[in-house]
Amino acid sequence: MELMQNGVIRITSAEPLNGTFRIVAVSKALDSCALARIATPASAIRRMHGGRKRSETTKKPRKKSPLPLVGKLVWTTATELEELGDQVLPVQLVNDSRYYRFQAVLTEDATSNESEGNERYENEEHKARCLAMASFLDIENLQAQLLEARSLAKLVLAASAESGRATCTIYKYFSLLCRYGFEESSLIDRYFQSGARGISRPCDPGGRKKAGRWTNKQRLHYVVTGSALPPEQPGMSTDWQVRILTGDAQIPCPKPDYPDRAQMILDSHFFTQYKEVDGQLVAIALPKGSYPSRRQIARFLERHIDRLVRLAQSTTEGHMTRAKRGLKARSWKGVSGPGHTYAIDSSIGDVYLRSTVNRAWLVGRPIVYIVVDVWSTAIVGFHVCLSGPSWAMAKLAIFSAAAPPGLMGELWHYVPILSLKPSPTLPYYFWCDRGEYLSKGAKQFGAELKVNLQYTPPYRPDLRGINEVLHRIEKDKIYFFVPGAIDARRAEYELRRFNPKEGVLTVPEFAAYLHVIFTLYNLNADRTNRLDANMVQAGVHPSPAGLWSYGHAIGAGVQRATTLPQLITSLLPTETAIINRIGVNFAGLDYSCPQIEEEQWTAYARNFGTTKIRANHFPGSVSRIWTPNSTGKGLLDLQLSDFTRATRFQTLDDVMDSFYYGTLNNADYEHRRVVLNNQLGQISKMIISIAEELTKEVLTVPQEIPSITTARQIEVGKNQNILPATVNGNAAKITESDDLHIAMMSKIIEKMSHAKLKHH
Repeated sequence: MELMQNGVIRITSAEPLNGTFRIVAVSKALDSCALARIATPASAIRRMHGGRKRSETTKKPRKKSPLPLVGKLVWTTATELEELGDQVLPVQLVNDSRYYRFQAVLTEDATSNESEGNERYENEEHKARCLAMASFLDIENLQAQLLEARSLAKLVLAASAESGRATCTIYKYFSLLCRYGFEESSLIDRYFQSGARGISRPCDPGGRKKAGRWTNKQRLHYVVTGSALPPEQPGMSTDWQVRILTGDAQIPCPKPDYPDRAQMILDSHFFTQYKEVDGQLVAIALPKGSYPSRRQIARFLERHIDRLVRLAQSTTEGHMTRAKRGLKARSWKGVSGPGHTYAIDSSIGDVYLRSTVNRAWLVGRPIVYIVVDVWSTAIVGFHVCLSGPSWAMAKLAIFSAAAPPGLMGELWHYVPILSLKPSPTLPYYFWCDRGEYLSKGAKQFGAELKVNLQYTPPYRPDLRGINEVLHRIEKDKIYFFVPGAIDARRAEYELRRFNPKEGVLTVPEFAAYLHVIFTLYNLNADRTNRLDANMVQAGVHPSPAGLWSYGHAIGAGVQRATTLPQLITSLLPTETAIINRIGVNFAGLDYSCPQIEEEQWTAYARNFGTTKIRANHFPGSVSRIWTPNSTGKGLLDLQLSDFTRATRFQTLDDVMDSFYYGTLNNADYEHRRVVLNNQLGQISKMIISIAEELTKEVLTVPQEIPSITTARQIEVGKNQNILPATVNGNAAKITESDDLHIAMMSKIIEKMSHAKLKHH
């Protein structure tokens, strides 16, 4: 074993080398070693015989005796210690943390100013001790003096003369160096060990008097009379302590503030005598000084109940768990990388929207779903709707996260901005609310797409990670820039000021606006605190998109190949569509695609009747639907017809609203039809009656009546202002002119068609 100065060893051999020693000086050249015993084995302690046993309990226990002095040198040789072999064991002593707090920090600059030197000492007393023991703290000087004189006397006398302190004090300081090490921190005072911290000092009758400053009344009485006046309010006794703790334990949590809390304790455990007044029990007033004051009760509870326990007692268990508990981990604990776990949450948007059918209509506030990747905190998908929250709407948000960004841009009618590379896919784990988790649709979704659904306990938003915070970020962005937005947080202070009529955005426009906000968040949100040393060295951009790309680049990301038809059939709502002679009718709208025209679906429907088929649709847009391809693979993408009753920029909710709004005046329309039919029917009957009278009047006169053909030719000539001389001659001329006119028009159309073809 290597012998080093200031080292601690334990020797298990026989006397005198038996116990724990600190090496004060050692020299292999002189084969000499000076040891200071700092601990003696219990078996080697000599016990005193005779005398009676000292009483362990006294009314006023004696003050704790100080540690015995150590430092008597035991001289031996290095060879002898080496020969002991395994009987010499190295020991490491760990001191109180206070000794390391003021550890001397020696700088290379020897010309440091006085203020920097003072940082090495706890106080002036510590500094004076270090200056007095400077020769002992100089290791070379200590070893040289001891090995030469083989005694401490010369060093002690020199230190005493230089510092002006008694030799017994120098021996005391040397004992501290031997016990705690030859370092400046070993010389700090130990006042922090005095005072018996945490020990109760009750003021029982006949025992300890009440401590603390006198009251003004006591001080004035002493000045006037010269005698001490007993305090009107006695100190805290053991009996009072038991009553206070018992009474406080019976108060249910959350406990009230201290004035009410103290009064409840007094009422339950100090007012114990009652008298009957008019058939009711009334507590008898206690004499002054027979019960603790409110301040005494509060101070006792604060000293005997931990601060964290008092905090838990002042609120409910749920609030303590959500907002006051100690944090044990991060939200991404157990998540291997980006794409592994998604979390979804919905919130009511703080903005009023307008209808796509008629912008004069207000449709209220939307429901916004956000899907966030737990590891990178990136927003991978969202959905805006006017109904919910429900699993039917949550599926659409999941669809937006896993579908191609280009398809979502077409459905919402915005230009997609690609912020996450590679594009998100379905995760392995999915966090949702309890209501969504317990739905049958969620179970079917997990079974079909192999996604493990998880949910947090009810009323525990603190366990949902960052998706709760993202709604606040979204609403803050909306409030300052979108007309008709609401500052919902100011509603708690009755400062809610908003006008719904100021809203200007429709649902698709609001979705496009959210897409820009979320893209900006993915690219610019500060995630510097998430970067470790490897990420910084790799140059990862401190943003959700940067973490997403880095996680996939190092192979920690999760990607799942899921076909678009599988996403559509599993996540989008399924309804019934009808094949009729116009095309495919869904929700009163007409859809078509080239394959329908090639396979003559409309011809079959016209001749053999309509057919019902299954169709998947995206409620955020009526621009397209999907239906299984009966003669091929995959799904047919049916586009909205140009001749139907809606446009592709409208949502299904708005279209249905417009249809139902049109039915509000059906009774008025029916009344108008009946009135018009009646009025026009009377006019038509009047025309017929007049014509009948005129015809009857003409037929009563005898005249020559030509044939129908001749009469028709005469009528046509009359309309063309041609006055025929004779009936037979005019008939031939009129027929010949009609043929020439038709032939001329045909030649002109033919020439225009050829000219148009040549131009193209």
